Amino acid sequence: MMIGRRSISTFSCLCQRIKQTESEIVKMFEISRPKAETEGFQEKRPPLRRGSVRILDERFIRILKIFKWGPDAEKALEVLQLKVDNELVREVLKIDMEISVKIQFFKWAGKRRNFAHDSTTYLALIRCLEEAGLTGEMWKTVQEMARSTCVVTPADLSETVRILGRAKMVNKALAIFYQIKGRKCKPTATTYNSIIFMLMQEGQHEKVHELYSEMCNEGNCFPDTVTYSALISSYAKLGRDDSAIRLFDEMKDNGLHPTAKIYTTLLAVYFKLGRVEMALALVNEMKKNACAPTVYTYTELIRGVGKAGRIEEAYSIFLSMLKEGCKPDVVLINNVINLLGRGGRIDDAYKLFSEMESLNCKPNVVTYNTIIKSLFESKATVSEASSWFDKMKANGVAPSSFTYAILIDGYCKRNRVEKALALLEEMDEKCFPPCPAAYCSLINSLGKAKRYEAANELFQELKESCGSSGSRVYAVMIKHFGKCGRLTEAVNLFNEVQKLGGSPDVYAYNALMSGLVRADW
Repeated sequence: MMIGRRSISTFSCLCQRIKQTESEIVKMFEISRPKAETEGFQEKRPPLRRGSVRILDERFIRILKIFKWGPDAEKALEVLQLKVDNELVREVLKIDMEISVKIQFFKWAGKRRNFAHDSTTYLALIRCLEEAGLTGEMWKTVQEMARSTCVVTPADLSETVRILGRAKMVNKALAIFYQIKGRKCKPTATTYNSIIFMLMQEGQHEKVHELYSEMCNEGNCFPDTVTYSALISSYAKLGRDDSAIRLFDEMKDNGLHPTAKIYTTLLAVYFKLGRVEMALALVNEMKKNACAPTVYTYTELIRGVGKAGRIEEAYSIFLSMLKEGCKPDVVLINNVINLLGRGGRIDDAYKLFSEMESLNCKPNVVTYNTIIKSLFESKATVSEASSWFDKMKANGVAPSSFTYAILIDGYCKRNRVEKALALLEEMDEKCFPPCPAAYCSLINSLGKAKRYEAANELFQELKESCGSSGSRVYAVMIKHFGKCGRLTEAVNLFNEVQKLGGSPDVYAYNALMSGLVRADW
């Protein structure tokens, strides 16, 4: 079949136009050079290498910035015949541009001849998708990497697990871990640690033990200090104290040196078990091994010794800590103020409070709560406790519901019921959720004052607000109903709390039984 002259002419013009367009594209994206370089100095400068990363980066950036993505961008990249390699892909994905453009570019690059994405380019896109919050697309990319033929190093696998963990995709992280582990990667201790930390953050402490057992059975991957730290912490949180101690000993037998964090965890375990002397010996061992106690170590030590009733010793430890140059934080100071208050040393508590600024610690709501509670417990005047409440607000520290509960309980014990009721009203005005402890104190005080209707009114108010009340509040109300002879109501409450799964305390039970006997039920 013959092509007419007109057709040939049209085809020729079209080809010429395509070549012209390609020429324009090439010229448009040429890398400009300083004028001095083009005037007589070109022969002295070696020609820019075609594969230069700088040239490729600049050209790609200019194309993507101008065209975003679509046929024009693809055409420009095809005409320029620029080499696509992994370094280029990683650099382009760092550019500040729309995530959709990055995704399309990544897919385009993956279709180039003689090019295949490796784990570094996959991870570069995965990081971009994480930052953009596109978890669905991120998971698809992770799966694609796992299915591909590219090599995934233990470090790559660790980062993938951490990224999925941050996205709360724990089960998916575990699935990818086993998928990649079984086919193309031998995990290291660091890889297992990434999985273990993710599980710890999600509270899956039982699963941590499974990973540890699996790790030990690998034969070429042994737990390191980081692994033991995570395991000991998990066992401590699970209440498996003997297992935590056994792992601590195993770690030292394997020639590994415990960190301050590990020592601190074991310290808390020993105090919990009542092994105070072993806890103190552990601190000495720590110092002997040149592992300096941290502020967290001292917090556990002072709290533990104080709970054992050795308040003077705990305070001496605090003073020694200051001499050694370990700077306290507000949590530690709150603990010291608490033990001083329990020991009746209010003046020392005041003194420490006044020194907080010089120790670079700002009092918080817990600090004030601790002092107010200590004042009530030490039989200080109501006005003194109230003055600290006023001081707290004047210093810009907002009271918590626990602050009000402490004050209401303190006022009730000093027969200042009206003032306690006013504080309960203030709590409601500030939109605090109902505090069962505060209600319990008030109901008990009103009952003692034989104001049974007022007590019942508060009890019903708490039930309406919370849907139910704690067994302790029920017990108080049952006790007062029993004492005033309202036995039917007392029995009904007794049955109600049992249906809710609670158990009235022995005082409520005795009061109810006493009332029933008196009424000859």
